[in-house]
Amino acid sequence: MATKPASEGAEAGAERISEAEHAVMEALWQRSPQTAAEVCDTVCAERGWSMPTVKTLLSRLVQKGVLDTQPDGRRFLYTPLIARSAYVGTESRRLVERLFGGRAAPLLAHLAEAEALTPDDIAEIERLLAEMKK
Repeated sequence: MATKPASEGAEAGAERISEAEHAVMEALWQRSPQTAAEVCDTVCAERGWSMPTVKTLLSRLVQKGVLDTQPDGRRFLYTPLIARSAYVGTESRRLVERLFGGRAAPLLAHLAEAEALTPDDIAEIERLLAEMKK
């Protein structure tokens, strides 16, 4: 399979990525391409995983169309086909749609009520809103 650049579009990676798969993707978004052993070096110790677990997750991600594989001797190199920013955008929209009826304001209100926003978060939101009003 030929390596393709990570897509910025929301259509890439339309299939859901599990929490475990997401950990593998984060390792590959930080640096790619990587072998299964390199991915394991990043995630196995902190998650208590073994190499077979990582290989299973990589295989699932390839089947979902979010990773590309390139043979490199007797091993494979894995590269994301979806950019992290595209994935975050898609998942953010899904969250807002599912929990807040497609409106972001109730999400912010919920975070404020739950005291989940730090003063730095509030300042950043205010800055973003000011930019949007220009």
